[in-house]
Amino acid sequence: MRRLSTTDSDFDPALEQLLAWDLVSDHQVRQRVDDIIQDVRQRGDLAVLDYTARFDRWSPACAADLRIPHARLAAAWEQIPGAQRDALEQAAARIRHYAERQKLADWSFTEADGTVLGQQVSPLDRVGLYVPGGKAAYPSSVLMNAVPAKVAGVGELIMVVPTPAGELNDLVLAAAHVVGVDQAFAVGGAQAVAALAYGTETIPAVDKIVGPGNIYVATAKRAVFGQVGIDMVAGPSEILIICDGKTDPDWIAMDLFSQAEHDEDAQSILVSWDADYLDRVAASVERLLPTLEREAIIATALRQRGALILAQDLDDAIAVANRVAPEHLELSVAQPESILRQIRHAGAIFMGRYTAEAIGDYCAGPNHVLPTSRTARFSSPLGVYDFQKRSSLIMASPAGAARLGQTASVLARGEGLTAHARSAEYRGEVG
Repeated sequence: MRRLSTTDSDFDPALEQLLAWDLVSDHQVRQRVDDIIQDVRQRGDLAVLDYTARFDRWSPACAADLRIPHARLAAAWEQIPGAQRDALEQAAARIRHYAERQKLADWSFTEADGTVLGQQVSPLDRVGLYVPGGKAAYPSSVLMNAVPAKVAGVGELIMVVPTPAGELNDLVLAAAHVVGVDQAFAVGGAQAVAALAYGTETIPAVDKIVGPGNIYVATAKRAVFGQVGIDMVAGPSEILIICDGKTDPDWIAMDLFSQAEHDEDAQSILVSWDADYLDRVAASVERLLPTLEREAIIATALRQRGALILAQDLDDAIAVANRVAPEHLELSVAQPESILRQIRHAGAIFMGRYTAEAIGDYCAGPNHVLPTSRTARFSSPLGVYDFQKRSSLIMASPAGAARLGQTASVLARGEGLTAHARSAEYRGEVG
């Protein structure tokens, strides 16, 4: 891992270089994705079947074979070990308990003249859930995306998941069973996103697509935005840890590993004002890395995008964190609550020495679908509100029509929109 110090003369450009990430900058990727989307729009199921054979290396006999029946989801639930069933149920329950508190509600108020203004909240009709299936299987992504959608009251949840060589992952299917996915299809990649956005003879079109994926999935989600809603265009996983030097360095090393093992582009950063502690964590990294199954992936991620940063003090460390705006922020300090309000940009904040980021990934309750690549500056974690939409309510009383109509008329005529003005004036005259 590279070593940086906030007092270095080149710290600012070095940090910018470390953080630089443009997920969908490759023109060739965009062109391939655009071609796939257009093909799926034109040929529907046939295009999806062709891309499944090409990219997932198995050839369904017909489009119906892409459907994963409910009986198969239920069978997966029965086949996984009891400990995994318990873990899925407990995690789903905690996510649901947290999500219940996020629901938006209708509201309205009545003005003195009887005019009523308010908001009506409605769930989305149909949502597509993309579940990754490449380097690893992610049943946790099923839970984190499906549970808040169900709590919001989404009418139908459609899951798509790639199946390399035609192999289904029982833990993913079991997660789909426990959360009540309505339809599931063995389709992945940009072709799955296109199918969800525009619909095919077999896969229904949805109103919004959520869930993480590789660069082709992310690029496809960006391309179909507008036809459908999307949750976000997610980059590689990130963690930034602020530590006062008092936490067991092995714990911190493993927390850094926990994000780095996602893929080679993941980012793990530790910030401390204790230089000796950074050395101790570096030693823990050296010693513990060979014990991990995904050693090669972690080593590459730490070498390419990891860093140990020496700050001047706690305030300086917080300034670095706000600049990075990380997906996951650990405050591994004695009194994390005392500095919480100083944190302006972070997807999720893990407070205290005993709060490993990993529990947030699986079962703490808050969603693990978080803004990456510094987008925490302006966006938020996935939640129930992402599966609800709001309609404004306006009901003018006769007196309100006269009062508001006069104001609207003045403004409309000022804009040169006479029909607007007269529309408002007519009702005001009656009132």
